[in-house]
Amino acid sequence: MKSKVQGGANAEIFSVSELNRAAKRLLEGEFPLIFVEGEISNFTAPGSGHWYLTLKDAGGQLRTAMFRNRNQRVRFQPRNGMKVLIRGKISLYEARGEYQFIADLMEEAGIGELRRAFEQLRDRLQTAGLFDQDKKRSLPALPQHLAIITSPTGAAIRDVLSVIKRRFPAMRSTIIPSQVQGEQAADQVVAALELANTYSTLPFDAILLTRGGGSLEDLWTFNTEPVALAIANSQIPVISAVGHESDVTIADFVADVRAATPSAAAEILAPDQTEWMQTLDHLGQRLKLMQTQLLSQRREALNALSRRLRNPSQILVQLTNRLQSLEQRLTVNATRALTDPDLSQTESRLRLAVGHRLRQEQQALDRIKDQMPAAVQKRLERDSARLRLLAGKLDALSPLAVLERGYALARGPSGDIVKSVEAVNIDDQISIELKDGTAEAQILKVNKNAT
Repeated sequence: MKSKVQGGANAEIFSVSELNRAAKRLLEGEFPLIFVEGEISNFTAPGSGHWYLTLKDAGGQLRTAMFRNRNQRVRFQPRNGMKVLIRGKISLYEARGEYQFIADLMEEAGIGELRRAFEQLRDRLQTAGLFDQDKKRSLPALPQHLAIITSPTGAAIRDVLSVIKRRFPAMRSTIIPSQVQGEQAADQVVAALELANTYSTLPFDAILLTRGGGSLEDLWTFNTEPVALAIANSQIPVISAVGHESDVTIADFVADVRAATPSAAAEILAPDQTEWMQTLDHLGQRLKLMQTQLLSQRREALNALSRRLRNPSQILVQLTNRLQSLEQRLTVNATRALTDPDLSQTESRLRLAVGHRLRQEQQALDRIKDQMPAAVQKRLERDSARLRLLAGKLDALSPLAVLERGYALARGPSGDIVKSVEAVNIDDQISIELKDGTAEAQILKVNKNAT
């Protein structure tokens, strides 16, 4: 409110709470999110789970609070005298009129240099367009040959192989071993990516770049520019699965797909074989139905064509009948002509007309006889070619074509397709359908995949 004070000046008078509230808005608006580096003192962690401390340097100090939902992500135990880098925002505690720093990220001071280097490289690569979505490539629905670049002794590879074995054990995978941390790690990862792109014996169509969790220093290999450029230059789609869900690396930004964990990446790459079997079974049923319907339609079409195709003998009979009719007409006309007084003139005209008409009819009959076999043969060849084409399409859709590609179908004692190990028992007799026949087998042992 406005109030008159001594001296005649108009001044706005604040209450204490109004002033504190205005100061809070001013601080939070001016400093939305900043990094502050300093030394911890007066650190306390009461039963509420919140952390309270003073952040200081040689010239000043800053009261700081880090609430429980934020400090649970800190991977070290703070202590007095420790130098740290804290990200947060300035606020003001209105009840006491004290301003404080509300922290949401805390790292050891050495990590601060790495964090700044990370952000500088991230911004530079983003400006260069390496993170653009239009450059991302899609992963194949079922990789024919997966390259896994990781440490062969780490926990990540065990998780990945376990998930692949459970979901789709037939998927071909090759481990390209590489260090994932240390001075030589970046060079080895780059070399592994280049090898995956140039391997020609059985080319890869997807690359998984992965390792387990760790600190920022542990994951630094995947925050280096050479590794980022090698991923960007890869001609094969790359999926990055580095660290835990909360870990983010430069490799994640450059890769075509980012997975939260190694196991999550394996879930993305390996389809569920049970779902595939159900889909194939459903498609098989649809193919059988479509075959039946298509064969019925083509049979009806063939019958219709057969009905429309005239028998050559019938045409010859019709022509013979027509010729006989003409002969009868000729006899009648000749008899009439003989009774004409001008016999010679009538005979002459008759001979001329009859001869001309007979020649015309004979030529027409000869042409029809010559053309009929060729026309019938051409029509039969065209209809036969169309029937063979339709038969070829049906054969391509047949489930037997799947067997030609090396797959097999197992049928239980009842004749049904075996889709799960739970459908058979030891000593059951089963039939295995292959591309060139069937084989009878007996169940000796049942191994069920671990879930």
